[in-house]
Amino acid sequence: MQVKVIKTRIFRENEDLLSFVLKYVKKLPEKSVLVITSKIISLSEGRTVSIDKNFSREEMRTKIIKFESDFMIRTKHTWLTIKDGMVMASAGIDESNADGKMVLLPKNSFKSASAIRKRLQKKFKIKRLGVLVTDSRIFPLRAGVVGVALGYAGFKGVRDYRGTKDIFGRTLEFSRTDVADGLATSAVLCMGEGKEQQPLALIMDAPIVFNEKINKKELLINPKEDLYLPLFRSILRE
Repeated sequence: MQVKVIKTRIFRENEDLLSFVLKYVKKLPEKSVLVITSKIISLSEGRTVSIDKNFSREEMRTKIIKFESDFMIRTKHTWLTIKDGMVMASAGIDESNADGKMVLLPKNSFKSASAIRKRLQKKFKIKRLGVLVTDSRIFPLRAGVVGVALGYAGFKGVRDYRGTKDIFGRTLEFSRTDVADGLATSAVLCMGEGKEQQPLALIMDAPIVFNEKINKKELLINPKEDLYLPLFRSILRE
C-alpha cells in the first residue's frame, strides 16, 4: 500500500472544495482512495463559529460542544463526548489552524464523501474510487492521536472474518478488521497534524473491497457490547 500526501495552499472558508481538489489532483487511477481531511470539508460548508462577545471563549466552546454532542462529560483536560456514534474529545471541534474560529465537523461526512466521489468519477472517468474523510482521535491510556474515518464512499469499511477458519481450523467468532479507520490512520500519519499543509492524500494498492453501496453503520456497535463497557457505565444509566 502506498500513501502519497499532497501539499496545498491554505484552504479558505466557503471556498469551492472540488475546484480546490482538482487544482492539486491531476490524475486519479482506478482502485485508489482520495483522502480529505474533515477540516477543509467543514470550511467549504461554512461549518465555523466566531466567538460571541457576550460569552467567554470557554463558555462559547462549552455551549457549542453541548449542541453538537449526543453525550458529554467533563474530564481533567477536555470534554469527552459521543458524536455520530464515536467517542471523541469536544465533539470534534477544532481551533488549530482555524484563523481564530472554531471549526465544527462536517454536517454529514458520508454524504460529503459520496458527493465528492461521484463528481471525481465523472471528471476522471473511473469506476473503482474511494473517498475517505478523516479526523484525529485518541485511544484510552495512549499518548498522541491517530486517524479516524468520519465518513467514506466507494469501499467496504469493515473486513469480516466471523464464521471463517483460522490457520488451525478454529472458527473465528469475533474477528473483524476496521478497514476505514486503518486507512485513515495511515493517511493521517503521513499528512501530519501541524503546519504541514497536506490536507489531501492518495492511497494506492490498498487491500480493500471497492463497492457502490455503503453501510453507514457497519463500524458502529452497541455500547453494551463494547470492550470498554466499564468506562461507559455512566452513559448507560442515562
